[in-house]
Amino acid sequence: MIATENSGGRGRPRSFDVETAVDKAMKLFHSRGYDAVGVAELAEELGIKPPSFYAAFGSKLGLLERALERYGNSDANVFRTALAEGGSVAEIMQRTLENAAGIYPERDGVAGCLVHDGTRNSADPEVRALGVTARHAARDSMRDLIATEYPDKAEELADLIIIATAGMSAAARDGADRAMLMGFGEAASRAFRREAGMDA
Repeated sequence: MIATENSGGRGRPRSFDVETAVDKAMKLFHSRGYDAVGVAELAEELGIKPPSFYAAFGSKLGLLERALERYGNSDANVFRTALAEGGSVAEIMQRTLENAAGIYPERDGVAGCLVHDGTRNSADPEVRALGVTARHAARDSMRDLIATEYPDKAEELADLIIIATAGMSAAARDGADRAMLMGFGEAASRAFRREAGMDA
């Protein structure tokens, strides 16, 4: 979607691609957290004026919703990516942890998971609620998959994985590298297999 903004009454209107704007905003929210990024800064980064920002997204919260949706549909969704490759439940959960270890370490000033950490410390309860909703949706998707093989343990096993990925995200933001996170992911995968009643 292309939106336009008059650049000052002379020449041709300046245009911006809304999807590209959402991607830029997603990276800002991810690297610095929602509260640390202001509307004026967002508008400048996106190459538009605040009135056009509000016309396109409604509010900063509206832009965050779009950013979380974009993030959840990208390769950064470590569970969705693992699920797409197929395999047993244990293999998919192991791959989820491996994916997290691969993408959570810092790259270009961004570390961890937007869903886990981009909204957690916000002073705005609506923002925190968006993060909680996204985390619960991820956890429920894991639980539903696990229940296909381990129905009696689906809740606790889903909790194990979602808490493990949250911890990996926090550790990455504190500087943990891929090797450290991969080692933890392997331990968490063994714990999953053990709790599921498999050989670790």
